[in-house]
Amino acid sequence: MTASTDINPFAITNIENPYPLYASLRQKCPAYRVPGTNFYLVSSWKLVTEALTRTEDFSSHLTGVLVHPAEGPPVTFDMDGNGQAIHVLATADDPSHQRHRKLVLPTLVAKRIRTMEPAIADYAERLWNNHFDGRHIEWVSALADRLPLQMVAHLIGLPEADVPQLLTWSYDSTELLSGLVSAERLPEVVNAATQLAGYLYNKLEAAQAAPGENLLGDLVRANTNGDIDTTVAVLILVQLVGAGGESTAGLIANSARILADNPLLQQELRENHELIPPFLEESLRLESPFRGHHRHVTRDTTLGDVPLSAGSHLILLWGSANRDPAAFPDPDILNIGRPNLRSHLAFGKGAHFCVGAALARLEAKIALTMLLEKSQHVSLTDGAPPEWVPSLFVRRHQSLLLTVTPRRSFLRPQQSAVPEVPPDRQCHLQADLRQGQQNPPADLLRFCPCPPLRR
Repeated sequence: MTASTDINPFAITNIENPYPLYASLRQKCPAYRVPGTNFYLVSSWKLVTEALTRTEDFSSHLTGVLVHPAEGPPVTFDMDGNGQAIHVLATADDPSHQRHRKLVLPTLVAKRIRTMEPAIADYAERLWNNHFDGRHIEWVSALADRLPLQMVAHLIGLPEADVPQLLTWSYDSTELLSGLVSAERLPEVVNAATQLAGYLYNKLEAAQAAPGENLLGDLVRANTNGDIDTTVAVLILVQLVGAGGESTAGLIANSARILADNPLLQQELRENHELIPPFLEESLRLESPFRGHHRHVTRDTTLGDVPLSAGSHLILLWGSANRDPAAFPDPDILNIGRPNLRSHLAFGKGAHFCVGAALARLEAKIALTMLLEKSQHVSLTDGAPPEWVPSLFVRRHQSLLLTVTPRRSFLRPQQSAVPEVPPDRQCHLQADLRQGQQNPPADLLRFCPCPPLRR
């Protein structure tokens, strides 16, 4: 089926909550042609996994993205330059893909990533201390956005001071893939991608004088040895900065929102930290940070009995396949005891499985563990609902304001979030906290055993 009057992937309700749309697509037209375009949304587990195996028919090359003019249906913005574009890593096919992957894998192997755990934890602690006001934390801007890109910058060999600018360029660049960018916004997005590439080119050039033990150094040595040229090296860096921060930021915020909606699960994870990794796997399945990836149709073929012409484009919807009941019973329910917990597609599958998956999992585990250890309760903030980045490509929060009742041991001396407790209602808890010049939040006093405070 190529069209349906009740299916509109661009409707704001389907951007905010795509899962009813995905269910409709899987049931009615699992290979759905976006009206007026040659883009197809592939939504079922069966067809998504089939497309992944048919690499001769469906190339990983990113050859076009959807752009919205002021009027009329979306149009295709050419990313291929009439076949002249250079594709790297996630958008490359073998043998180029394998060659690029071997260059970055030494930096991203699990053994090397594990040695970064203390540094990741220290930086997460700094971000918390800088942004938690004693009652609230804007989880996205404070931590989910900053932590992953800081670690990517560290692995590459980029200065910490440059991370805010890198974050702006990175998110603006990936907006090009959103499927929602307007024709008016397009020049700004392309300019951001150009500036990011120029910055990374300059850093690569500067590293040639004294290559370090980081990814910049590795790429300089590969360039000197003739394994890759400078353009490929820069494009690899661009992709790692863009995808490395984007996917992990989505995971860290998405999982925190799920926890904020489920106080019983919070307590279960506080009491047993071994449940945090399986919880993160279910978060990845339920809220895949990348909603999908592109594929280029190389020749006339079919997928699920739908004819596809050469030059067409597929968007393989990870977020839909991960909720297909054919693969996951009760797919909309979080179940950390699933037997096939890690078989989701949030990090892709097969040869193109995400090279940064181990780092993403570790960063998210550290961030969520810290949030749980520092709190006795986390909730969404009344009057400040979570906001999503408008995109068909990513599932990432734009804002997520959390209300946090801190554990007593993590109260900070400068906190004075509520009025003084009257003297006739003070008790040993109030007196103990006064020693540190603190005034405890009302939610903490609620747990005091003294009857006057429980009135």
